[in-house]
Amino acid sequence: MPWMPTPTNAPDRGGRPAITSARHLAEVAQALFVEHGFEATSVDDITAAAGVSRRTFFRYFSTKADVLWVESAAELGRFRELLAGASRDEACRDVLCRTAPAALHHPPEEHTWMLHRAQLLLTVPAVQEKAAPRYARWREIATEFVAARRGTGTDDLVAIAAGHAVLAATLGAHQYWIAHPGEDLKNLHERFLRLLIPDV
Repeated sequence: MPWMPTPTNAPDRGGRPAITSARHLAEVAQALFVEHGFEATSVDDITAAAGVSRRTFFRYFSTKADVLWVESAAELGRFRELLAGASRDEACRDVLCRTAPAALHHPPEEHTWMLHRAQLLLTVPAVQEKAAPRYARWREIATEFVAARRGTGTDDLVAIAAGHAVLAATLGAHQYWIAHPGEDLKNLHERFLRLLIPDV
């Protein structure tokens, strides 16, 4: 049986339930998507499983596809912070290979959640339509870092190549991980990065 998070039993009276959060709703929704399919799962299904109202759901998310990006802002923020804190003595390529996997790293107990998210992000067209702006920010952060290190603008060929390589490696590592879930994602991610990032 697919993993399912424990739904809250607290009634929703129109205000925010104390134990309901965007992350909890995302976990419930994601498990339903994996079990029943993305298209077959409605917002009503999600709210019923989570024990909240539609009003509460739409307080956090505009569409059901948005639940899969619940950690996106935090992950992008971690990536930017890790790059900003890197020593200038560390090679640019090494910084990217270290920080990108660290920014996306989650504890072992979230392995199933991470795997389900990867499966849905890489296979569901409605979700992929929402992906472009997030992927662009991931790529831009890497490009900006390399450009700053090289003392160039973000239109620098090497900086652009590095940014695209970081995104390609990130997507490639997750695609491989879906087929080989016993592998360590953080290690896979670094290996893909070292294969694709130019020596900058």
